[in-house]
Amino acid sequence: MTHGYESEFEDDFVEAEFIEDIFVTDLGLTWLASQWLVLEEFYREHFPSLADDPGPVTVWLMLAETSLDQFDRSKAAQLGQDIQRLLRSPLPDETIRTVWLAATHGILDPDEHGMTARTWLRRIEEAWLARVHQDDPAFVPSPPQPVVDEELRRAVIEVIHAVAGPLGPASETPPYGVPATGLVPALERVVTEACADLGYRLFLRAVKAYFVPVPSDGETYARFVALGERFGYPRWVVREGLNDRTD
Repeated sequence: MTHGYESEFEDDFVEAEFIEDIFVTDLGLTWLASQWLVLEEFYREHFPSLADDPGPVTVWLMLAETSLDQFDRSKAAQLGQDIQRLLRSPLPDETIRTVWLAATHGILDPDEHGMTARTWLRRIEEAWLARVHQDDPAFVPSPPQPVVDEELRRAVIEVIHAVAGPLGPASETPPYGVPATGLVPALERVVTEACADLGYRLFLRAVKAYFVPVPSDGETYARFVALGERFGYPRWVVREGLNDRTD
């Protein structure tokens, strides 16, 4: 027998999931990278016109801290997971820098601020953890669990290749921001040497940053969406901001 309050609880739970699904358009490190789109708004909200500019590095670290206000604990923890997936990988520093530049339209280049890409990731992680420990001093991040399934890796590489033609030039000759030279091979290395999941999200973020069109054949878009479903992403992580040219 189902009691009325149980049914109402289930309805509320489904509604909460639906609402969250609408608003979650990225996760972890790629969510942080996506915040280049709202930097001006963030400045207006937190720094009045007469206030001293804290500098771009400080602002980005503040953005990392806000992940706890944007997501529940499990989704907020994805930022630490993604960072460790890169830090513990054998990827060259320049590869990590390239994919970060592409994901942020070259808005913040660690090199310009005297940091390697790995140093930058560690600073992000430190800021995030400091904020986590304000709420839970005993919190210890889980060890990274990169997706290394070979079939998934191949599937992500195939999707990258589907738009590699326009993506490469778009990232190397952007209208503004630091160019991300050698982006396609850098993304491939993230997928094959670090994590297929993170590599796919970094690819999506770059495609959206440079507004690269998805082929209008319909099949390519379907593959984009299907991969997101296989990784268990909320519905709009793939769809939101994608330059889809299908009818």
